[in-house]
Amino acid sequence: MGAGIASVLARAGLEVELVEPSEALAAAGVERARAAISDGVSRGKLSAEEGAAASARLRPVPGLDPASPRPQVLIEAVPERLELKREILGAAERLEPDLLATNTSGISIDSLAAALADPARFLGLHFFNPVPAMALVEVVIGARTSESSREAATALVAELGKEAIVVADSPGFASSRLGLALGLEAIRMVEAGVASAADIDRAMVLGYRHPVGPLRLTDLVGLDVRLDIARNLRQSYGERFTPPPLLETMVGEGRLGKKSGRGFFDW
Repeated sequence: MGAGIASVLARAGLEVELVEPSEALAAAGVERARAAISDGVSRGKLSAEEGAAASARLRPVPGLDPASPRPQVLIEAVPERLELKREILGAAERLEPDLLATNTSGISIDSLAAALADPARFLGLHFFNPVPAMALVEVVIGARTSESSREAATALVAELGKEAIVVADSPGFASSRLGLALGLEAIRMVEAGVASAADIDRAMVLGYRHPVGPLRLTDLVGLDVRLDIARNLRQSYGERFTPPPLLETMVGEGRLGKKSGRGFFDW
């Protein structure tokens, strides 16, 4: 997700520092972002010259300490773990960004804001995977998010050529809560032998005109990510978000979807 977000920021003309814990990971992240830009060139979404310029705007940075202070926006995109996100956001705030955002797909903005000295500049910018292709960004407003931060966030989304929906802070927001409910039920259907993963997805694509089925989407998002979101939402909404045993088993076996090469489908 971080590499995808970095690629769309660079394509929009922004200078981008992609921060990872080490030089090797930061360099790999930049290469993934550049690969996403190259894919856009091959698909005719931007010219070769535009792609080269966007790639040149990407710089790998090993850790937050050497990152440039006072950026226009700083977007955190670490895994869906509350304490990890709080730790990273607290450190990121010391760079004094104009706008500090989290890419969480379900953790409460107010719970994350507890780690911050100035929550007025903080909100959610929930991008969707794959970031370059998906038009939607959820702008999630916390109780202490300022109006100027909300305006800056929606302006940034428009600058990226995407569309914003503004939602109040609530576990799972709008999209993750609905999408996860569908995804978990589809997994339960596979678990119960109702139909194959391919046929369940085909039903939603052909019958409901979804662009991609819920199980293929789970593979794209990452089964481990969906498991983390389900565990978080179960705490807020109860047993209807309990992860199916099949999901727990597949994550335990390392079948995480596209990123591991195998999930409900082979990649």
